[in-house]
Amino acid sequence: MTSYQTLQHVKSLSRQKAHVIQSDAEALQIASQLAAQFEQNAVQRDRERILPFEEIEAYSQSGLWAITVPKIYGGAEVSSLTIAKIIALMSGVDGSIGQIPQNHFYALEVLRNTGTEQQKQRLYAEILAGARLGNALAEFKTKSAAQKTASIRKTDQGVSIVNGEKFYCTGSLFAHRIPTLVTDEQEHEFLAFIPSDSKGVEKIDDWYGFGQKTTGSGTVKFHQVKVVSEDVIPFDQAFLQPTLVGPFAQLMHAAIEVGIARAAFEETLIRVRQARPWIDSGVDSATQDPLTLYELGRVAADVRASEVLLKQAAQSIDLARPQPDADNIARASIDVAKVRAHSSETALKAASKLIELAGSRGSQRKDGLDRFWRNARVHTLHDAARWKYYFIGQYVLNGILPPRRGTL
Repeated sequence: MTSYQTLQHVKSLSRQKAHVIQSDAEALQIASQLAAQFEQNAVQRDRERILPFEEIEAYSQSGLWAITVPKIYGGAEVSSLTIAKIIALMSGVDGSIGQIPQNHFYALEVLRNTGTEQQKQRLYAEILAGARLGNALAEFKTKSAAQKTASIRKTDQGVSIVNGEKFYCTGSLFAHRIPTLVTDEQEHEFLAFIPSDSKGVEKIDDWYGFGQKTTGSGTVKFHQVKVVSEDVIPFDQAFLQPTLVGPFAQLMHAAIEVGIARAAFEETLIRVRQARPWIDSGVDSATQDPLTLYELGRVAADVRASEVLLKQAAQSIDLARPQPDADNIARASIDVAKVRAHSSETALKAASKLIELAGSRGSQRKDGLDRFWRNARVHTLHDAARWKYYFIGQYVLNGILPPRRGTL
């Protein structure tokens, strides 16, 4: 699909005012209903790489993309635990759909911390009405991930000009605005909430990862794009002081992996009941195979441990939110790092054991069992689990606070 076709597809979707969710309980109920709907064609979407335009429209119109909007602006302001549960649920039925709104919520968290009152009122109102945010944060052609070349420059006409190229722009093919990380002449970083139909914005569907295939994580190019000051908020300031921007972002990543792990394990139970026992087991059913039971027990323990760690991390974030300071933000970051590291390993293990314990039948393309491993393997590449363990060790042994940037 070309960038022009993508834009026309987004425009063709209805922009009726979205439902406004009022509570955590309502959000979880709606998410459960939608997850059942999204599961129906998940294997086909993955196999044929069918981008989920209609599903994402239904997702945002349901009101679920506005549930982090603070109550004072008309939103439900649900708990971090509710957000984690919903993302895990969606990721279990379709890893791509689970990941797509992650950067949407991330941008809203930056807005919460560094936006002006006027910006919050305007952008939150758009989100409550059903607007979707993508992202253009990462760059592919720099020497290191820390380097950014996309620029923003003020003009004499009172607007700014954005130029640059971004990659791994998850969700941008479905977005109405694309929050874009840019740098000015003084090397200060900003997040520009650029309308996706702005002149000079080019969205390219060129994401060809072997997993998370339909996240829309391709390239976005900006050619002399005009941006008004009302759409630009500080970005680096979100990390100069203790905020929840980093741990909240990582919590959502962990939830994606926890959801994949749980779904892979539940699928394993179904497949083992259908499998034949190993010839040397001496039993009549695979459900009685002692080594199969051993492997299932190990995966069950790991999946549950990841879920418990996810709950603990979400609660740490919510405890820190009223009065964030260096200490409680560090504790929240470390709790999130624990689940992020553990869930990365658990998702890969659970997804691999699914295929192993299903036997040779588990390799059939029509069943798409490999999608759990492929999605987990690609998503876990966002951040290295080995560095999570390093910072956890530094904190518990030496009392060194973890970095505030969004990688922990």
